[in-house]
Amino acid sequence: MEHVRDYPVLPAVSPGEIRAKLPSAAPEKGESIEQIFADFQTQIVPGLTHWNHPNFHAWFSDSSSPPSVLAEFLIAALNVNVMLWKASPAATELEQVTLSWLRQWLGMDEEWFGIIYDTASVSVMQAISAAREWIAPECRMKGMQPGLTIYVSEHTHSSAEKAAILLGFGQENVRRIAVDDEFRMRTNLLEKTIQADITGGKRPCCIVASVGSTSTTAIEDVPAIADIAERYGAWLHVDAAYAGPAAIVPEMSWILRGVERAQSLVVNPHKWLYVSMDCSVLYTRMPEMFRRASSLSAEYLKTAEDERVVNFNDYGIQLGRRFRALKLWYVFRYYGHEGIIGLLRESLRLTQLLKALVGADGDFEIVAPAPLSLVCFRHRSSDEVNRQLLSDINATGKAFLSHTVLKGKYVLRFAIGNHQTNEGDIRASWQLIQECAAKLAVPKT
Repeated sequence: MEHVRDYPVLPAVSPGEIRAKLPSAAPEKGESIEQIFADFQTQIVPGLTHWNHPNFHAWFSDSSSPPSVLAEFLIAALNVNVMLWKASPAATELEQVTLSWLRQWLGMDEEWFGIIYDTASVSVMQAISAAREWIAPECRMKGMQPGLTIYVSEHTHSSAEKAAILLGFGQENVRRIAVDDEFRMRTNLLEKTIQADITGGKRPCCIVASVGSTSTTAIEDVPAIADIAERYGAWLHVDAAYAGPAAIVPEMSWILRGVERAQSLVVNPHKWLYVSMDCSVLYTRMPEMFRRASSLSAEYLKTAEDERVVNFNDYGIQLGRRFRALKLWYVFRYYGHEGIIGLLRESLRLTQLLKALVGADGDFEIVAPAPLSLVCFRHRSSDEVNRQLLSDINATGKAFLSHTVLKGKYVLRFAIGNHQTNEGDIRASWQLIQECAAKLAVPKT
């Protein structure tokens, strides 16, 4: 971490280049740790995209902080499996404690049950599975029933639709609702779609609302969506995987308004809470639905304590589970509530700084609101120019941005969230963007 800025964020390698340099078969005899580490430094590190780099601004920044790194050492050394309480009493109960701490920081009450999964993709799959159990419990014995329908916006993370495919709903039963000018699900269209589906013999099962959508960090109208979910008896899952931690900051708590009426919520500490990959936290007001959807305990897994404890393997597809709570414990204790708020506030401040820098340059335009730590912008020219601009920026290795398409236009995304990113990094990256744009020498449109 001390020298991370010495490395390019994005490696200058071609597909297959690294693989071609490595032996095609494993060694017959063991090699020294010194030799392995030397090869790691010379053959692997140069080919890595450095997600923990302060100038990694693609997709959503994640950030592995020093206390989390130390916790990972211990997790690997202990190698416990947090499945049954009896298999790991301290790990099971630490998960309950740390998720209670996080719940309190997010302003949620005690009725919420928490569990750690690996990623939000698994979290949403488990949530939709629980929704199906709630709406159509006969599916457990008889298999998938026809007509069960899922509702997402056109900017909802693709994992929700993938979960619907994997669970057997089928893409034809996923409704993609159009968004408004701020890229939020249009609740009037959501209700009209549900009404049409019911008329056509469909059964609304689950609505997925976004608090911090992937393309733009749009914060959808959760209270209004909750009204609709309650009116038609659908499960409401809130995807706050990226944005959720921002609610820890007192002046940002509004972003979770209405979430108390949802059945489930996902927040990813490995995105914007300084915990290393992987760590996704799902909260639910209906844990029994998760248990009913996933529990199938074989005789060899039964213990005398089962009636008095939480066995986390009952609440998801995984039997084996890593000791992820230790990372939360280390990070929360090292930084404390005040320290976490300070880090989050700095990301929010730097985002507004970047927004101001972009807004002050007439060659560029802001194309979406920036309420959190993402700025969506584009050069005032063609899509082809913006594609080339992104390619040129990333080719320097000095910063890494990603893109999306909004209202049919190619848009650059600049996400901020690493614990080491500072104002100097933001100003240097913006200067790099301007320099790359100047070299293109294209007219505005």
